[in-house]
Amino acid sequence: MHLYDVSLTFETGMPVWPGDPNLILERVSKIEAGDDVNMSQLSMSVHTGTHVDAPFHFLANGKTVDQLSLSDLTGRAYVLYLPDAATITADQLRRAEIPPRTRRILFKTRNSNYWAQKTPGFQTDFVALSVDAAEYLVERGFRLVGVDYLSVAPYDDSIPTHQVLLKAGVILVEGLNLAAIPPGRYTIYCLPLKLAGVDGSPARVILIGV
Repeated sequence: MHLYDVSLTFETGMPVWPGDPNLILERVSKIEAGDDVNMSQLSMSVHTGTHVDAPFHFLANGKTVDQLSLSDLTGRAYVLYLPDAATITADQLRRAEIPPRTRRILFKTRNSNYWAQKTPGFQTDFVALSVDAAEYLVERGFRLVGVDYLSVAPYDDSIPTHQVLLKAGVILVEGLNLAAIPPGRYTIYCLPLKLAGVDGSPARVILIGV
C-alpha cells in the first residue's frame, strides 16, 4: 500500500487567484519572546491552495461546503495523465481509457510541473477543462473532479465550466499536486473543513494506491 499526500503546503507567498487575498500565516505568540506558547494566525481565501469548490461558489442556491457528501469526497478514484493537453476536451476524454463505473477523476497535466518546480506567482496558461469536457463528465455520472492547478476552468473564461459541473452537483477539488503520482486507480480521501454556509474550503487530500 502506498500513501500519497497530494495537498499543497500552505505558506505565505504561495500563488493565489489574481484579486484574491494573499495567504498570511504568522505567529502572534512566541515562546522566544517570553510568551507561554507559540500560537499562529491564518488569513486567506477559502479557495487558496488545495481546496474544494462547493456549488454555492457559482450558484446562488447551491449547496455549501458543510452540506457536501462525504461519500462523494472519499472512495475509488482514477488519475488520468494528459501530458500534452493544452485544454482538456470531450474528445480527449472519449479517447482516454477511463475505467467503467469511475465516479471520481483527477487530471494530471503539465500543471503539476509548476508545483514540482516551485514556480513562483500565478500562471495564467494552466491546463483546464473546456465546457464540452464538463458536459461529458456530467453525462458519464462523475461525482468528483480534481485538477492540478487552482481552477477547473480556463483563466479567461472561468464561469461556464464551473457552472456545468456545479449545477450537476459535482464536487470540484482544485490545487492538487499530482507531480509524483503515477496514473491509475487509487482511493481518495478529501476532507475540507466543515465551514458553515461557505462556498469552499481548504482541504487535505490523500491518495492510497495498491
